[in-house]
Amino acid sequence: MSGEDERALLWLAAIDPATAHARATTLLERGDDILALRIAGLACKELGRLKEGLAFLHRALDLATGRETARTSPEDDGWPVFADDAWTGDTRPDPYTAAKVRMNLVGLLTARGDLAGALAHAEEAETVLRGEEADRLAANKACALARAGRVAEAHDVAERALAGLRRGHDRAALNGLLTNIGLARAMRGDFGGAEEALAEAVAVGEAAGLRHQTAMAKGNLAFAVSRRGDVPRALRLYAEAEPFLTGERLAQCRLDQAETLIVAGLPREARPLLDAALDAAKAHGYRCDVADALLLRAHAELADGDPGRAAGSAARARDAFAGQERPGWIPLAEHVLIKARWEAGERSGALLADAAAAAGLLGDGGWAGPAAETRVIAARVAMALGRPSAHLLAEVDGTDGPAAVRIAGWHATALACSARGDVPGAVGAVRAGLEAAARHAEALGALDLRARAAGLAGELAALGLGLAGSAAELLGLEERRRAIARPARLRPPADPERAGALAALRALSAAHTCDTAGGGVPSVLAADLAALEAKVSAHTRRRSGGPPGPEAPEPAEIAAALGDRALVELVAVGAELHAVTVAGGRTRRHRLGDRDTAARETGLIRYALGRLASADDPAALTAAAEAAERLDRLLLAPVRADVGDRDLVIAPAGPLHGLPWAVLPSLAGRPFTVVPSAAAWLRARADRPSGGRAVLVAGPGLAHAGREIAALRRVHADALVIDGLEARAELVRDALDGAALAHIAAHGEFREGNALFSRLRLADGPLTVHDLDALAAPPRLVVLSACDIGRSDEGDAAVGMAGVLLALGAATVIASVAPVWDATTPEFMAAFHAGLASGLPPSRALAAVPRPPGAAGFLCFGSG
Repeated sequence: MSGEDERALLWLAAIDPATAHARATTLLERGDDILALRIAGLACKELGRLKEGLAFLHRALDLATGRETARTSPEDDGWPVFADDAWTGDTRPDPYTAAKVRMNLVGLLTARGDLAGALAHAEEAETVLRGEEADRLAANKACALARAGRVAEAHDVAERALAGLRRGHDRAALNGLLTNIGLARAMRGDFGGAEEALAEAVAVGEAAGLRHQTAMAKGNLAFAVSRRGDVPRALRLYAEAEPFLTGERLAQCRLDQAETLIVAGLPREARPLLDAALDAAKAHGYRCDVADALLLRAHAELADGDPGRAAGSAARARDAFAGQERPGWIPLAEHVLIKARWEAGERSGALLADAAAAAGLLGDGGWAGPAAETRVIAARVAMALGRPSAHLLAEVDGTDGPAAVRIAGWHATALACSARGDVPGAVGAVRAGLEAAARHAEALGALDLRARAAGLAGELAALGLGLAGSAAELLGLEERRRAIARPARLRPPADPERAGALAALRALSAAHTCDTAGGGVPSVLAADLAALEAKVSAHTRRRSGGPPGPEAPEPAEIAAALGDRALVELVAVGAELHAVTVAGGRTRRHRLGDRDTAARETGLIRYALGRLASADDPAALTAAAEAAERLDRLLLAPVRADVGDRDLVIAPAGPLHGLPWAVLPSLAGRPFTVVPSAAAWLRARADRPSGGRAVLVAGPGLAHAGREIAALRRVHADALVIDGLEARAELVRDALDGAALAHIAAHGEFREGNALFSRLRLADGPLTVHDLDALAAPPRLVVLSACDIGRSDEGDAAVGMAGVLLALGAATVIASVAPVWDATTPEFMAAFHAGLASGLPPSRALAAVPRPPGAAGFLCFGSG
């Protein structure tokens, strides 16, 4: 064949591997042909048939070198079998053609995990190839070096070939080379350079019509963007790339997606993705990807709180790297093993020695983030053992790189300052680390991702809270920590695909509920519902963040806004709960007691109220009252002298966000409001446009909803009433936009662990938290008369229906954190609205209504 035919077939293998494979095998039916064998081998790699591709290339190499090797056995499944009479090619050695075959073998052997073999072929070929062929070889060799962990060498080899490929005509090779350069730069921490190279790779691929290569470059651009911390953009790029990928490229893209999910705090979502990628890599013989997947699975298991399983996966990854002669990656597996040992509670001299050694190897290999994390662990082990740690901490530089590296650096600085008694310096370093975490969170538009981003700085914040001396210092650090998880104001852009998925989810959910209520077999599969929820979540997580929020408020600003009220902000300091009070212009700190005890009593109260919602249970009523007495003594008695009888603004901590606070004796008949933080309370008090109508909604299947709404119509005579078949989710949502007051009486369901899918049941299906963020101007006051719908997830981020409404701009939300008695709720709500109509603010109107047990969970959230 001519050189022009060769270029055409190589191009076809790049843009349409299935057609290229078919054409090559047609040519091979006439007899062996080296070019056809090369094309078939390259196409097989793209199609996920690695073993078959290697057989074609080894056959081509035999022909090019003039060797005749043994025919392949038919029992070796997956390999093509060459007939005895097929040896029709010219068996005279052709060194230049052999070198081109070796160049192709580099890529396939790298994928199989035979890095030594790949690099041996590359070294033999580079003594022969010249010009553009040599540059193509360099692209393949750079990939092999990077997979071997020799990232700096990979970058240098690729850079030397770049000018030649830019001048040449092989756009596929240029695309691959730029992709390898981008990946090498990303692994070295040069994220700006990585994005530049990968963006050029995408542009080259798009201009040349290289669908597969363009998609892979986009996936790798997503990887670099994710390493820099822009998770939403990374997720958007992955979504664009994945539909056009197959075989090894698809497996690698999914591995990168899994890493992004782990970084974003979603290890449980990453684990099934990793398992699927691992199975595919094993099935197709992509041994390099198998080792990489094992390492990522270890990270996911560790992030998911399973250090024992993580250690096992990391050890398997380490062994796989060793077997593939990838020494540069072995320290990364050791890094996870060390983290797993630390998380499992080991504090030994052996761990100290191993961590210090691994940190050195990681640093030498250019893995800045893992090196910093490992040095911090080594230092903490040294401190626990009473040994010197300054030399370990001095080598941690957290001024640049991804958020995790910056936070680790500030953590190291804080530890070093603390070790030498410089508490102000340590607290200052903690503040700087929290600021780094906040900047990282600002890129995130999804509330659940922001909540998880706060976990990056969890240990750093705990150190700072333990060191904080004054009440003002403790309050400032706690407010900065809580601000990481909450945007200043939630205002996401319209997303038609997400809206369509929500509508489909609503329809399927309604059908599933109807089938279940009828006692029949559900016509809707749970897997279909889960798939739609995953689609909604995926679109939500691709949203970019908004502008930076304000700085944490100073006590003087809080005191001025409080007036005659008092703030009680609870703070977990190690195993203890503390409270900071701001009252009468004074800021005080109080030690309360054991936080596990508080969580346990909260759980007991919630359980008792749940029993009471389904039956008259005197024992449960007694248990709730006794637990409330104990919790009152723990949480409120220590602050009573400072807050007096003022109205309260309460910022709970952790599980106390789910406490039905009104059951505590000190709060009986007392106005109070519950908020995610002092800053959130200040934002809820911001001026909003006045006006707007009242909207009253009755959902289906709730026995007393009609009576409740009828009672409220006597208070709000001009209200828009939506009930019966008209109470559809989108109609109700649209009616809420711009309203002054909204009251929804409906069945509610809180989704434990996935609070953004908490729902109110309406005529056509659920109205979820995800639906509400389409509101441009939520009502100033929202009353949700439903079971459990005031509960929140994600700890202090208060992610749930009430939290989202406040983040959207609602001033006050009334909702229950416990089950509700339908029979007693209409009278309770009628009395509450009567208080509003008389001019009382929501918190006082709620406090003025006597509390039957069935309404004990209703709380005032926000401004109050």
